[in-house]
Amino acid sequence: MKLLVVAPQPFFTPRGTPFSVYYRTLVTAEQGVQIDILTYGVGQDVDIPGVRIVRIPRLRWLEPVPVGPSWRKLVLDFLMVFWTIGLLLRHRYEVVHAHEESVFWCRFLKPIFRFRLIYDMHSSLPQQLENFRFTKSRFLIGTFKALEDSSLRAADAVITICPDLGDYALISGVKPDRHLLIENSIFDDVKLHVTDVAEAEAKFDKPVTFAPGHPVVLYAGTFEAYQGIEILVHAFAEVLKSKPEARLLLVGGADDQVSKIRKLAESLGLGEACVLTGRVPKTAALHYTRSAQVLVSPRLHGNNTPLKIYELLASGRPLVATRIRSHTQVLDDSVCYLADPDAASLAAGLLEALVDEPGSAARVRNAMAMYEREYSRPVYERKIRRLLEIVT
Repeated sequence: MKLLVVAPQPFFTPRGTPFSVYYRTLVTAEQGVQIDILTYGVGQDVDIPGVRIVRIPRLRWLEPVPVGPSWRKLVLDFLMVFWTIGLLLRHRYEVVHAHEESVFWCRFLKPIFRFRLIYDMHSSLPQQLENFRFTKSRFLIGTFKALEDSSLRAADAVITICPDLGDYALISGVKPDRHLLIENSIFDDVKLHVTDVAEAEAKFDKPVTFAPGHPVVLYAGTFEAYQGIEILVHAFAEVLKSKPEARLLLVGGADDQVSKIRKLAESLGLGEACVLTGRVPKTAALHYTRSAQVLVSPRLHGNNTPLKIYELLASGRPLVATRIRSHTQVLDDSVCYLADPDAASLAAGLLEALVDEPGSAARVRNAMAMYEREYSRPVYERKIRRLLEIVT
């Protein structure tokens, strides 16, 4: 089988969403499928046997490409449409795997080129327009909703990444036998091109270390407003009142975001108790995870389960997470410490995770067992094989 993956993303960058494209492609290629990936010009090359990466021209004046809807992505997606048509004219693809908004044009190309269509639905795009405050236009949001519903009906298979989104797809008319819930739950080492590995590692000088006796609370991820980083910093200021030896390590964030959070930490008098690293290679993030005593996900709102939750479940470290739908459709009190999304509740959860050794150990055992049972690589591989059965 020859398959075209259309991924309107900066593939591959260690910032979050492109991980799902990488792992879908990796495991699908392992099943003997020949794959071309069409993606943006920006990104690091990866080595996956049987996979060829095709990029649209890189437009540096549009970088960095932000998360979520933006006029920059509209320009890039306009180019993606023409490159998709060009590839379909030159090659005979039996299946097209469309990620996110690329389904909007692949849906109309399907009857012309007679391929089978997979819609990889990472989120509801009309909801994204509102969540990222891209527009308040009811007409534009309604247009995207109509396109989304049409795409769901036209697809031969629909992948969703969390139960809430799966329910949304089924309510929108997707037949159960065409729907697969495939969580972004595996995290093999990404095989970057050799030169890109060297470049990424060169940017990571020396890891941050703390003296013995300083338990570390770690957050690693993006610093977008919905992630709740400010709430976490306020919560940690409360933790220090009871446990002054604790340390907060914040990994990730763009330069301006890091500067903003650093100023907040200074205003709260956290000093050396709060350290921000900025963005680091994945190898560095894994190093920090292994050296932390407690992991935290302080997200404030949302319905889609973040990819990192599955990695946190398998980490062997106690997790504190906010009690919101993004988390609770996967997490419960048996596998982590759940706290309301406010500073006082989050502080209480962090303190409990730091001092309650038996409770933390029990939650870690339960979390690792849950991961192996429901989200591990063998489970993921079975779902990919079922997907290929549906479209062949």
